[in-house]
Amino acid sequence: MTSVFLPGPRLYLRPIEREDAPRIAAYINDPQVRRTLLAHRPMSVAEEQAFLEAREKDEHHVVLGIARQGQEELIGATGLHLLDFRSRRAELGLMIGDRSAWGQGFGTEATRLMLDYGFGTLNLHKVWLHVYAHHAPAIRVYEKAGFRKEGVQRDQHYVEGRYVDAVLMGIIRSEWTPLTLPSAAPEPAEG
Repeated sequence: MTSVFLPGPRLYLRPIEREDAPRIAAYINDPQVRRTLLAHRPMSVAEEQAFLEAREKDEHHVVLGIARQGQEELIGATGLHLLDFRSRRAELGLMIGDRSAWGQGFGTEATRLMLDYGFGTLNLHKVWLHVYAHHAPAIRVYEKAGFRKEGVQRDQHYVEGRYVDAVLMGIIRSEWTPLTLPSAAPEPAEG
């Protein structure tokens, strides 16, 4: 069984293994997924493995796979990037690559799990991100997780033949509400 790092109600986050690289590369190469990401070049399995190995050795990045409870196959990946331990902030990244998992709340749950880790374990003060302004489903995911819009970068990215705005979003620790997990059954009393 794969190692569960952060359990959630319907998902769990786990370390990404070398064997996951083909699935992640396939997600990034899917045109419908790629149009929501900053990625614009083809991703080979070897390149994805190299990316994961580099992130694994860098304490300023935490990258985890997203899987449904009871399954090992990844439906996506998430991470905290550019961890700044002095200012206690990080950039959130999220990709739900399995299109059959879109629209089911998995992005919100994975985001909230990462916020719990960032604020509750890493003692961060702020988590931020940027998202394409035309990507309304992603903006809703982040707002549901507690992010607020902080600004717009006009014509920030070139996507599918046109320049698009990027929305800056952030959440600070005082705005964070931990994800409440169902509690385990109480231990029987001795005696």
